[in-house]
Amino acid sequence: MSPSGAVVGLGLGWTRIADAVAQRIPVAEVERIWVFQPVRREDREWGTAVIARRAGAGRLKVYTGSYILFVRGRERGQGRVEVEEVGEGPDDVLDDVLRGVQERAGEAEPPGEVPVAAWYEPVEETANDDAPAAAG
Repeated sequence: MSPSGAVVGLGLGWTRIADAVAQRIPVAEVERIWVFQPVRREDREWGTAVIARRAGAGRLKVYTGSYILFVRGRERGQGRVEVEEVGEGPDDVLDDVLRGVQERAGEAEPPGEVPVAAWYEPVEETANDDAPAAAG
């Protein structure tokens, strides 16, 4: 929860990042998601997420997703989203890397981890051979 009581990682900006990530990589490969506390100034909100994708045994590809969203005024609801692959490495060092990003950015709070299921429906890999044929 943020100081305002809103759940961090849920909302319009985060939904747009989730959609942009899903267009770029298979959702089934998303392992972990972290979000930094969004920043609001005047009529805009900025948010940044870190997304980890499985890249093989013991390795993760790391992406950042960011948004700018107009929260007031004539342009309310409009904004921009960017997703960028920023690196790959062993999965056991990712938490240390995130702490380093937090320190370099001067963030008081560490990023909060968001369950993958909060952004994406669980992906089931089952065949549906028992489904009835469509009526024509």
